[in-house]
Amino acid sequence: MESNANALNWFEIPVDEIERAQDFYEGIFDMEMAPMQEMMGMKMVSFPIEMTSGKVSGGLVESDNHVPSDEGSIIYLNANPDIQAILDRVEGFGGEVIMPRTEISPEIGFMAFFIDSEGNKVGLHSQN
Repeated sequence: MESNANALNWFEIPVDEIERAQDFYEGIFDMEMAPMQEMMGMKMVSFPIEMTSGKVSGGLVESDNHVPSDEGSIIYLNANPDIQAILDRVEGFGGEVIMPRTEISPEIGFMAFFIDSEGNKVGLHSQN
């Protein structure tokens, strides 16, 4: 891997019910996700991104090979400009905040954890 490349280039959040999970993430982030073509038995929707931008993105995936979990690897979603605004919407969309807005350091910003509508533990990060 080149040192100037993103270590992560795509992420997938496993879901049991794609429509419910899409409603959850669109609701807490107040944005719209884009449907993707079903392939290899996978239903997918992606987070907003210009695919040729070189930025990292990912999506929600429903398939037999994708099992939601609150154990294992954790991804941190970008919660800028206000992590608390996102956390305030989590429970209303069927999730649970398990670690509130917590300062990492003045230079790095803040983090939090929630359990999504599917049972995944997901991190948030923001500067504020």
